Amino acid sequence: MIDAMGRSQTPLPHAYPIRRVQESQHLPLARTRWPATVPAVAQLLDQGLDLGRATVLVGENGSGKSTLVESVALAFGLSPEGGSTGAQHSTRATESDLAEHLHLIRTPGGSRRGFFLRAETMHGFYTYLEKNPSTGSPDIDFHSLSHGESFLELVGDRFRGSGLWVLDEPESALSFAGSLSLLATLKEILDDPESQVLLSTHSPILAALPGATLLEVGPWGLRPAAWEELELVANWRNFLSGPERFLRHF
Repeated sequence: MIDAMGRSQTPLPHAYPIRRVQESQHLPLARTRWPATVPAVAQLLDQGLDLGRATVLVGENGSGKSTLVESVALAFGLSPEGGSTGAQHSTRATESDLAEHLHLIRTPGGSRRGFFLRAETMHGFYTYLEKNPSTGSPDIDFHSLSHGESFLELVGDRFRGSGLWVLDEPESALSFAGSLSLLATLKEILDDPESQVLLSTHSPILAALPGATLLEVGPWGLRPAAWEELELVANWRNFLSGPERFLRHF
């Protein structure tokens, strides 16, 4: 496609920020040390992981999906408790040191911008924003909103332009309608060929992100799967079709 100035408007392939994540050759992580003892982490260190425009990790609690997501965010330069590369918010460090042992293969000329939405630390991040308002217009009063509203407002306000947009279990604050709204926003973000989404979730709604590579995380490590093949989807279908079958065991 050619614009009015005669310039090509065809999006460049692989223009998103990160093409691959692998172990650093200069600082390898001993496989006997946590989190390398987690199968998904060990697989990434041993084999590396190619990232597409959108990558969604799903799996049970403790499977390692959040550890992987937050480590990529930190290796990219994003704030460990949420925010952009410029955020300096920090309370009590709980993240692993995996990021120090990772090497990101970036796209030449790819965006260095991004944002990390880490669900478990958002309340403290809102206070940080209150104390450090943006230059120009004041920030949204996130504390005055409901939990779900604040998440959606944050995404709408901060996830703009090209960059790496990382979300760790954002559905924790969202209703069914809120999850659909976030899904629509992420789909719009991916209309930009220079933007990239990395997401961990327990939500079958968010796992349905169009065009995303789905990786099921578990004792096997990481395995690609179609949406309808996910254990997450099968479990929800089984429960909704007959909740009494599950409840009789409690």
